[in-house]
Amino acid sequence: MLPEDSLEGRIILVTGGAGGIGAPLVSILRSRGAQVTTLGRGEMPGRHIRADLSTQAGIAQAAEQARLLAPHMLFNVAGRQYFGPVEGQRPADLAADYMVNLIAPVSLAQAVLPLMKQRGRGHIVNVGSVFGSISFAHFAGYSSAKAGLKGFSQALRREVRGSGVTVCHVAPRGVNTGFNGPMVQRLATLTGMKLDDPIHVANRILRAAIAGKPDTIIGWPEALFTRLNALFPGLVDRALAGNNAKAASLFSIGADQGATIHPQIQEKTHAR
Repeated sequence: MLPEDSLEGRIILVTGGAGGIGAPLVSILRSRGAQVTTLGRGEMPGRHIRADLSTQAGIAQAAEQARLLAPHMLFNVAGRQYFGPVEGQRPADLAADYMVNLIAPVSLAQAVLPLMKQRGRGHIVNVGSVFGSISFAHFAGYSSAKAGLKGFSQALRREVRGSGVTVCHVAPRGVNTGFNGPMVQRLATLTGMKLDDPIHVANRILRAAIAGKPDTIIGWPEALFTRLNALFPGLVDRALAGNNAKAASLFSIGADQGATIHPQIQEKTHAR
């Protein structure tokens, strides 16, 4: 557990700090006196490490800079998402998605762990997704990468137990940010998907980190469905069948447009 006032002067690294979740999180951390460094492929004001987390070279550069920074806390927030039939995603884009969503957070954790262990304290916060516990159709790559991040977080937490290092995994449901492009917004409308306020989500992430809470799922009934999916996946298959069909309809021949709606990939930014 981390006392809230201990954020004063803490060196904190946040990936995806320009995104819909990352930006309010950075703002909250700085308002509490933390020395925040952001990490991403674009330019940002303040302390910033510029690196492309979708490539091996970029991840290696980011990991080295993270090691030199020696943060007290690491927030892995950056994400990348594809929505559409799995066969419609280009292999290079699929590989980049796994790089950003899974390989980068693992590599950054590897980079900062040695000094955290040496200090006898440190905090690694991995922002995953409900999709990592309930794998959704037409989000196959994203869901599987986030499932990997959840598994890594659990394994690492068990590995560092007793070292003073805490590992938190936070799984938001849909969040109302630019990360969701027009097609995902249409899906949300069709299915009644709830999209949470990003400031609320950022505060929940920070509270989980301060409390050292191992797993946090944001949203109801999603929190219930994650447990049901672990015990009775067939039941969840049936419960999601209707929404899966609605998602599939977005990629069929449109009666109004007379043309196929192509899958969407969010590539403008790696930030959530």
